[in-house]
Amino acid sequence: MAPVSPLNLPLLDRVREPADLRQLPESDLTQLAAELRAETIDAVSVTGGHLGAGLGVVELTVALHYVFNTPDDRIIWDVGHQAYPHKILTGRRDRIRTLRQGGGLSGFTKRAESPYDPFGAAHSSTSISAGLGMAIGRDLSDAAAKARGETPPRRNVVAVIGDGSISAGMAYEAMNNAGALKCRLIVILNDNDMSIAPPVGAMSSYLARLVSGDTYRSLRDTAKQFGRLLPKAIYDTA
Repeated sequence: MAPVSPLNLPLLDRVREPADLRQLPESDLTQLAAELRAETIDAVSVTGGHLGAGLGVVELTVALHYVFNTPDDRIIWDVGHQAYPHKILTGRRDRIRTLRQGGGLSGFTKRAESPYDPFGAAHSSTSISAGLGMAIGRDLSDAAAKARGETPPRRNVVAVIGDGSISAGMAYEAMNNAGALKCRLIVILNDNDMSIAPPVGAMSSYLARLVSGDTYRSLRDTAKQFGRLLPKAIYDTA
């Protein structure tokens, strides 16, 4: 039997799958993220693994599963190491302390493991191309359904990629192809200035200039000033 969590996590205990998460009020999400972070740290302290990548996307993971109707909407993580919080929220919390153990959970996303893992990601720069392929397949399926007189459900494909991963050639090829095909694909750039080594190239240099430029800093300061006019509960959540 897999080890169970020793922590007191009342909100996380209510989330067996993302549908449960979407029943929570938005005001509970900050606490849920804190509990998810604590559970991730405790689990990795038992099994070992890559902790930083997952901790860097805890809030993003909660937000994605809250906003999108997973698994019908597909979320594709670019680096499998960051999927530990995702696994906890998608019905695998009871096995999270078997991570990277014989017969246990994979350290990466794995299609055979869960319908919430639409792509088997290991290391970086594959999410946009994988997402583009899925989006094209969705559109072809939708077109066939419409030809039969059916109304297909609206399904989203979301590719998550970091500022380090996006500097690789495969990501550039995927962006180039996606732009040419004009396919409906959502790409989330996690520009957190974190990767296994400092990113290089024109894209990373551009992103660095963007966040340090006068325009960005001015907009950020304006947003902060506007936020202070909001009620405290909303400002703290933002």
